[in-house]
Amino acid sequence: MAGKEYFLVDLSVSADDRIVVVIDHAEGVWIEDCADLSRYIESQISREEEDYELEVGSAGLGQPFRVQRQYEIHIGQAVETQTLDGRRLHGTLLAADDEGFEIGVMQKVKEEGKKRPVLQEVPTRFRYDEVAYTKYLIKV
Repeated sequence: MAGKEYFLVDLSVSADDRIVVVIDHAEGVWIEDCADLSRYIESQISREEEDYELEVGSAGLGQPFRVQRQYEIHIGQAVETQTLDGRRLHGTLLAADDEGFEIGVMQKVKEEGKKRPVLQEVPTRFRYDEVAYTKYLIKV
């Protein structure tokens, strides 16, 4: 749909012609947005030629990120990342690029000349294939 800044998160078509489209947007996705996209897709596919079921939805707030753009729109926000080896880290998403992403994790760090470690944000870099998931951390 021209003029919209939504991006595709997932698209699947099952053997029984069930089409599932998942979209996201930097400012969130509203039900009207899903309905508009659904109407647009239906206007492009002839029901006379193909019998299908269409579902258009948004990437859920608590759902893991699936595409790089989701990382990019959440820079500066709190995230939870679980590594493939089972470590779960909470921190601030600092950066994302084609190779991976970086989060700032609060850790105790021993500073030179100080007796006790101090809590500091330590940048930690990951490749996308090193993590089981990363998701927006909802704070209550």
